[in-house]
Amino acid sequence: MATKTINFSKFSSMKLGGAHEVFIIEGCDYPKDAYLIGACNNILIGDNPPPLMMLSKKYDFIELEENILRIGAATPSGKIASFCKKNNLTGLEFLSHLPGTLGGIVKMNAGLKEWEIFTKLLTITTCQGVVPKEQIRYGYRTTDIADPVLQASFSVSEGFDPALVAMFHKMRANQPSTPSAGSCFKNPQGDYAGRLIEAVGLKGKRRGAMEFSSVHANFLVNHGGGAFGDALFLMQEAQKRVYEEFGIWLECEIEVLEQGYFEASSPLKRG
Repeated sequence: MATKTINFSKFSSMKLGGAHEVFIIEGCDYPKDAYLIGACNNILIGDNPPPLMMLSKKYDFIELEENILRIGAATPSGKIASFCKKNNLTGLEFLSHLPGTLGGIVKMNAGLKEWEIFTKLLTITTCQGVVPKEQIRYGYRTTDIADPVLQASFSVSEGFDPALVAMFHKMRANQPSTPSAGSCFKNPQGDYAGRLIEAVGLKGKRRGAMEFSSVHANFLVNHGGGAFGDALFLMQEAQKRVYEEFGIWLECEIEVLEQGYFEASSPLKRG
C-alpha cells in the first residue's frame, strides 16, 4: 500500500504536529487499525499518533444526475460549494464557510448552527456497500459511522441562495483567523462552550504558543510553533474548571490523535 509523508505543522489547520507516514486509500485494502484523516481541520496531532490513513484523489469528484448529487469523500467543501453555485443548487450553501473534506464533514455531521450535512444526505457508500441515512444513528456533531466513507449522495433542488452564503459569512465573522482546529468543544445543551470557558477565566489564557483565543474563547489557537502538550493542558484545564464551577463536562469537538491518550470520562459517569 502506498504511503505519503505529511508534515502536520504545515498540513493541519492548527499548524501543529510533526512529519508522519500516512497510508493512501485507493480501495478497500486499508489498515483496519489506522485512523482516517481528511483535510485535518478538526484534529490535534500528538507527538506519537496512531497509524494514519487518507483517501486518494480518486475520491475527489462531484456528479449530478437529475436531483441527486454524488460526491467523493475526498472532495473539499469549497469545491462542493462552488459546484452548487455554478449549477444553481440549494441546500449546501453552508459548505462555503465550513472547511474540510466531505468524508470528515459527514462522519461528524458537521454544520453551522441548525444547518448540518445530514439534512440533505441520502446515502453513504463504504466498503460494506451503500448505507441509507435511515440506518445511521446521528445527532449534534456525531454519528455512529465506523467505516471510512468513500462517497455520499444528497438530494438537491434549484435555487442557490447568495443571501444564505452572506449569512454564514457573518456567522463566522467572530471567529479568529489565527490557526486553530475550529471549535474546541461541543456546545452543551442550552449553553455555549465559549461562554463557559470565558466564565472560568480562560479566555485569552496562554501556555507556550497555544491560547484560548481572546476573540472567541472556544477556539484553541496556535500563535506559531505550538506544542501538543500545551494544547492538551489547556483543553483539560477547561474541562476541569468548567465542571468544578458549573457541573458541566465539556465534550471535545477536536479529535485528539495520540497513542495512549483517551479523553477522561465525564465525572458524572464515574462510579
